Amino acid sequence: MTTTPARLTVLAGPTAVGKGTVSADVRARYPQVWLSVSATTRAPRPGEVDGVHYHFVSAEEFDRMVDDGELLEWAVVHGRNRYGTPRGPVQERLAAGVPTLLEIDLQGARQVRETMPDARFVFLAPPSFDELVRRLVGRGTEDAEERERRLATARVELAAESEFDHVVVNDDVTRATDELVRVMGVVPA
Repeated sequence: MTTTPARLTVLAGPTAVGKGTVSADVRARYPQVWLSVSATTRAPRPGEVDGVHYHFVSAEEFDRMVDDGELLEWAVVHGRNRYGTPRGPVQERLAAGVPTLLEIDLQGARQVRETMPDARFVFLAPPSFDELVRRLVGRGTEDAEERERRLATARVELAAESEFDHVVVNDDVTRATDELVRVMGVVPA
């Protein structure tokens, strides 16, 4: 019996739109979807677990991964930290026919589009810009300078919505998650 390779789904959107929250909901309610774990050079936020939320790596280790071609995509985000998607685990899951989701930033989504144009690209949008600002301020993980940097990045990211195959508005996490997995063609377990 041969397994038909699955189609990769890429989820991107502006900072604080809730990509991590929606992805966590996918992980919790749709175990048949494999969620890629990105590598990052940033420090863990409170409650984040290495290997679950991200692979937290040093700048030197990240450089090695880039040099060795181990990343499907990578980018400097908000002018500071680097994030990237380890290539091997993604290719293994797709080849095994497992629905695979990447939660990445706009730069990374553009790189994946270049290397995997058959992937499905989903933009997670906020209900409004004011709501995006409220969420960013409300999470309390960035100082005022970092918030301003992220909001400037968010304005640019919001303008890229038309580059995506589908738009899901994150007005309610459960609803947005369910819409995302429907777009992926996943049937509830």
